[in-house]
Amino acid sequence: MKTKFQQLRLRQLDAALAKWRDAALPQAPATGWVRAIRDALGMSSAALARRLGVTDSAVRKLEVAEASDAISLGTLRRAAAALDCELHYALVPQKSLDATRQERALLLAQQQVATVAHSMALEDQAVDVKLTQAQTQDIAQSLLLGLGKKLW
Repeated sequence: MKTKFQQLRLRQLDAALAKWRDAALPQAPATGWVRAIRDALGMSSAALARRLGVTDSAVRKLEVAEASDAISLGTLRRAAAALDCELHYALVPQKSLDATRQERALLLAQQQVATVAHSMALEDQAVDVKLTQAQTQDIAQSLLLGLGKKLW
């Protein structure tokens, strides 16, 4: 039952992340989103500072921190709210989570089978390629059926 729940959770998360992966999201401006939006709104750093309850220099430090990827999510969330924006945050896998798991299982299975196949070949007892491929697939499937702890 746990495995079915884990598979359902994986499919649901994959579907949600696919929207992010498929979206044509723009790259962050070199100055960062806070500065770009503040400038586009015609808002001074002093005005944003008042809305945030900080000093003008703190806003400039915040903007520099964002542009250099050194800002905390909490600070960025507060700045977004002060600009009447929402902060959307996600880690977007380059491919589906299921594909990542399958590739990892296959890699581990190939490593396991290769070790044995190498030893067998050294002893002049090489195994048929088709049998080796079938064993690799079987091991990969058994790794996938587990809860994933052996994959990593």
